Amino acid sequence: MALFNKHLLSLLLTLAATQAVHAVDYVVTNTAPTTAGGARFNNEIGADYSRQTLASATDFIWRTFQQTNPADRKNVQKVSLFVDDMDGVAYSSNNEIHASARYIGSYSGDLKREITGVLYHEMTHIWQWNGNGQTPGGLIEGIADFVRLKANYAPSHWVQPGQGDRWDQGYDVTARFLDYLNSLRNGFVAELNKKMRTGYSANYFVELLGKNVDQLWRDYKAKYGKSSMLA
Repeated sequence: MALFNKHLLSLLLTLAATQAVHAVDYVVTNTAPTTAGGARFNNEIGADYSRQTLASATDFIWRTFQQTNPADRKNVQKVSLFVDDMDGVAYSSNNEIHASARYIGSYSGDLKREITGVLYHEMTHIWQWNGNGQTPGGLIEGIADFVRLKANYAPSHWVQPGQGDRWDQGYDVTARFLDYLNSLRNGFVAELNKKMRTGYSANYFVELLGKNVDQLWRDYKAKYGKSSMLA
């Protein structure tokens, strides 16, 4: 019995260690609490909700990217969110997300839903592969907004499906296009992200969908009755 308990304890310790290895620590710091936006962040969003959202976003991103195995993911153990007195909306760098207190202070819609969507977008940047810096910026931003779209946090002001001038225009335009491509091959975005772990090639679209990306863009525009001349 003692031997069994010893083995059980060893197993539990191993499982705990494994969980610890793959656990992500989320830290939220409001560096602008005396500003109108910083105060609004504390009152309407808060650090606890933000940490929960970052964790939920991570789980959603892993599922979207089909990264059930930790070996498929980036090795990120800590993500820090800072609410700063700055212009813009938000940006991510070196496993840090910086959100604008000024944007929070001036936003007139559903603030919690908007910031939740922003955090899903920025967390995608933390976890996505970028082809060792070779992937076009528009595609990087499009994938982040694709995740936001699939999580049902797309704002009402986004373009409608079929709109946009170029497939790599970025953000909502590219997100809508990726959603279309994902409908052609379920899991396309996950497979594309996996390919971009080590590099980037426009030929990935051909490998996954049998057509080059420019033809796919023309097909997309035609599906929604938009002039392919815009491509």
